[in-house]
Amino acid sequence: MGPLQGIRVVDMTSVLMGPYATQWLGDFGADVIKVESLEGDIVRQIGPTRHEGMGCVFLNTNRSKRSIALNLKEAAGRDALLRLCATADVLTYNIRPQAMQRLGLSYEEVAAVNPRIVYAGMFGYAQDGPYAERPAYDDLIQGGALLPYLFSLVNNGEPRYVPCAVADRVVGLVAVNAILASLVERERSGRGQRVDIPMFETMVGFVLGDHLSGLTYEPPLGGGGYVRQLSPDRRPYRTQDGYVCALLYNDGHWRRFFAAIGRPDLPQADPRFSDFRSRMAHIDEVYAELSRIFLTRTTTEWLELLQQADVPAMPMHTFDTILEDPHLRATEFFRLVEHPTEGRIRSMAVPVRWSRTAAKPERLAPRLSEHSEEVLREAGFAPEEIAALYEAGVVRSPPEGKRGADVSNE
Repeated sequence: MGPLQGIRVVDMTSVLMGPYATQWLGDFGADVIKVESLEGDIVRQIGPTRHEGMGCVFLNTNRSKRSIALNLKEAAGRDALLRLCATADVLTYNIRPQAMQRLGLSYEEVAAVNPRIVYAGMFGYAQDGPYAERPAYDDLIQGGALLPYLFSLVNNGEPRYVPCAVADRVVGLVAVNAILASLVERERSGRGQRVDIPMFETMVGFVLGDHLSGLTYEPPLGGGGYVRQLSPDRRPYRTQDGYVCALLYNDGHWRRFFAAIGRPDLPQADPRFSDFRSRMAHIDEVYAELSRIFLTRTTTEWLELLQQADVPAMPMHTFDTILEDPHLRATEFFRLVEHPTEGRIRSMAVPVRWSRTAAKPERLAPRLSEHSEEVLREAGFAPEEIAALYEAGVVRSPPEGKRGADVSNE
């Protein structure tokens, strides 16, 4: 059922940022209608696939949605979208606002058919600055938000991107929050509104929450950068046979750690380890010493010792070991489900739990335009109107075969 049952989202987004956001809304119970081009979302082509247009990245970012493919450059396609919007609560898009205007789908034009709609745009830059009309992708925004630069500070001067679409996904989550906040406000005011979620500003704030540091003050109290996070030895600790991720942070962690390894006197004997302030002042030396200590035991020995000492630690998972994690097995995070065209696939659970309105996805990622006919019928299109849209090539015909797909536990 989900807490957003009864909320309808017309989703014009593609690639990762927008689809990731709308998958959360769909997982939470909203009826998400994914409006694709006649060629389909390009992400359908990414990664290993059993069938054309159903790549793994698409499967993992477009659950809990129905699909219709419209040619929005045709007047009939635009009109069809507006009819969908007339009964929707939210319209999401992630092309530039200028492109929405060229399509005749500006906020003013959409609000004219539904003044209660939340018109949520996810795009590169705030619209009152000189970058307003620039295109944006995850790599560009990572660079503008300092992430490659931060890597260069700890990686012998070599910048690199975070090896996942972190900007797309962070901004997508912020968009979910912004949309939900707008829906709450609408319940009070009775009116919808335009909501802009820019990637650049969102990610700059996300990164500099840690790293603005002394530049927070005017005049500055030193440069930027959170020294602990930029220490070259802040990384998984090498053990005798692998790696361990551990964080000794507060005084209790350090006392219990040194007692567990038989060196309880070290915080008194070495002032660098005496308290939080001293450790922060000598963080590179502190982490370097830990790196030497962790080489003295195996990964299993360290994980057992750290757990007994109540020191935060985790194994450093790989693609293979994450699937065998005992906690994720116990919580049934990974489930094998049967997709009508893709066969058995691994689906990841919604991690949020509600006591009353459980969010349990009921739809797997749709085939291109799989739900076009039912979506148009719900919007009030007569059978002859639907047939005319197919005939004119404005709507892509649904794929043949079974329609719809329920998620079921294996």
